[in-house]
Amino acid sequence: MHTAILTFDGYNELDSLIALGILNRVSAPGWRVSIASPTPRVRSMNGVTIDAMIDLDEACEADAVIVGSGRKTREVVEDPAIMATLGRLDPDRQLLAAQCSGTLVLAKLGHLDGVPACTDLTSKPWVLAAGVEVLNQPFFARGNLATAGGCLASSYLAAWTITKLHTAEAAHDAMHYVAPVGEKDEYVAMALRAVGPYLSEVHV
Repeated sequence: MHTAILTFDGYNELDSLIALGILNRVSAPGWRVSIASPTPRVRSMNGVTIDAMIDLDEACEADAVIVGSGRKTREVVEDPAIMATLGRLDPDRQLLAAQCSGTLVLAKLGHLDGVPACTDLTSKPWVLAAGVEVLNQPFFARGNLATAGGCLASSYLAAWTITKLHTAEAAHDAMHYVAPVGEKDEYVAMALRAVGPYLSEVHV
């Protein structure tokens, strides 16, 4: 199973890299996690430069796609070439998730028509303007679509993705591994409270 994390110039490190780290705690045959970008290299909002592992074309074929956020998301959704490529994303055949301003990307692609969503406080006006109801909660999912609001809610997207693509046990173990020492049970329980109500659907 392959998960692609869309990471654009001006990206938020907490969104892309926390999800990357948690998802990579899974050890299973064929399990793969990639940073996907429209250019070979992207620079974060705080100046951290990373190399893309795959391009957007390959990302569109992944089993799950997480759209990270960043300072330039409004520029991303105005880029015809990027949006044309991302137009191949399809929740009927893959998991689609978005973090904070990444929710705007899914909204502009039409995947959130009639679906409420989560985002961060800065991005909320943009998502509302795109015609999407914004919820005052950290995580929401419907079918193969999920959104999260707040940088640290990226861990919830990771837990949801692992459960949907693999097992709930694997998600529990991954979250337990990264949780603070002395608070592991509470941290995992909090994550499961957030995503648990949305995990009744069968895996893709």
